[in-house]
Amino acid sequence: MHNNNKQLPCSIDVLVIGNGPVGATLAALLGRYGVNALVVDKVHDVLLMPRAIALDNEALRILQLAGLAEDAFDTLTIGQVKMHCPLVGQFGQANTRGRIDGHPKLVTFYQPDLEQAMRKQAAHYANVQFQGGLTLRDLVQDGTGVSASLEDDSGQVHQVRAAYLVGADGASSKVRTLIGQDFEGQSYAEDWLIVDAGSRHGQAIDHVEFLCDHRRPTPHMPAPGGRERWEFMLQRGETRAEMESDERISQLLQPWIPAGQLHIERKAVYRFHARCCDSFQKGRVFLIGDAAHITPPFVGQGLVAGLRDAANLAWKLSWVLQGRASQAILDTYDEERRPHAREMIALAKLMGRLVMPGNAWAAATIHGLMKALRLIPAARRHFEDLDIKPKNRFKRGLFTPDKRRKGPANGALFPQGWVRHQGRVCLSDDLLGDRLQLVGLGTNPRSWLDTHQQQQWEAMGGGFLQIGLERSGGAAEFAEELDGNLLGAWAAPTLAVVRPDRIIMHQAPAHRADDLLQRCQALLRA
Repeated sequence: MHNNNKQLPCSIDVLVIGNGPVGATLAALLGRYGVNALVVDKVHDVLLMPRAIALDNEALRILQLAGLAEDAFDTLTIGQVKMHCPLVGQFGQANTRGRIDGHPKLVTFYQPDLEQAMRKQAAHYANVQFQGGLTLRDLVQDGTGVSASLEDDSGQVHQVRAAYLVGADGASSKVRTLIGQDFEGQSYAEDWLIVDAGSRHGQAIDHVEFLCDHRRPTPHMPAPGGRERWEFMLQRGETRAEMESDERISQLLQPWIPAGQLHIERKAVYRFHARCCDSFQKGRVFLIGDAAHITPPFVGQGLVAGLRDAANLAWKLSWVLQGRASQAILDTYDEERRPHAREMIALAKLMGRLVMPGNAWAAATIHGLMKALRLIPAARRHFEDLDIKPKNRFKRGLFTPDKRRKGPANGALFPQGWVRHQGRVCLSDDLLGDRLQLVGLGTNPRSWLDTHQQQQWEAMGGGFLQIGLERSGGAAEFAEELDGNLLGAWAAPTLAVVRPDRIIMHQAPAHRADDLLQRCQALLRA
């Protein structure tokens, strides 16, 4: 999808450089929030190559926020992740069955399908434009905006003025270079051969496995459409040309597929990195996705982290551009997202060390110890129930600090559950919409505010939602809880302010509604 015969606008609210899955998701969210956006990319169409392959429940929830139904692209639900060592046998596993906040804990997918679906979703909005065949050459920013020089396929340079510019232009980001945020320090660089095979219907495995052989570690997983992926770590002295040859691939896959049945969709040697910028923002320019941070693939969090960036930044840009908040709230994008991105990179590096010890002694020691730890119930739960994964709870940012230990905290995700609204059963996020919602848990939020306060709240982009077992008077939108995922987390009656990215901004007992509103107003005024 490309609109190349369209005239480039001279000025725009937000210019997005890069139309991969993260850039397209940002575009869909900006479209939803009513922001005028232009998305440009060097290429015209989706790259027909699978790259990212895994999404967790949080990523699926962000895709829901961006307007994608669960069946908008094919996914394969993964119930288990197993870790196997030839010296000690199976030494670890993660239970990924079931759902969190309405979505499967882990799915695999085919990246071109997701990109096509997200571009189609973003194209629904008249306020979002796309243009392929444009390369960013330079940018200059001042107190009121960013001037970008874009070169088209014919070599002609176009100037576009934007209030804000977002670099979603991947691991070799030009935006990152231009704002002086190039990655520094040691990269965790490993070369791996990625092989994607097709025509594996009924033959592919039904789980993810890490074959932790110190001689050649090999993650292995299924994907939708009868696909299967292997990742083979290169040994010292092996070259890209040698590893990508048909003969070597046939040899590597022999334990799974006879040579005559091989249908290779993609084979490529990649270098896995672990990098993170010192700042995801410089003035009016922001970095999201791989432009800001690169995560090794061992915990399947690379694309997920980029989607979290898009969800966090999109609504803040909207609120500032529409005069509902001070420009200072944009500083909280880096403040909230960078620490969590760094934690995920650290976890991926740890998992990498577990997957690929350097020799037999290290493998036997590390994998043997992990197998022994499974005998301790608390340690076993920590790994198997994914408690090792850093929680997406911010330490500082656009919320009221909160010391609570139990239940959903300020700066953490508001839970999602199944509700009945006007006779229709849906997930609760669909009712939160694109506003700053004042949610009454077991109470009508309007009943705690006078008419003037309600009008003030609506002028700030606020809405009202009551979640309960039965309606209690007044005009607030009412949703009947069906699965116990929402009310059980709070002592009713409680009010919670939920940001458009589903993060809790503040919460308080209902009788403190006035103070709650004042605190949220102060946060938006920054």
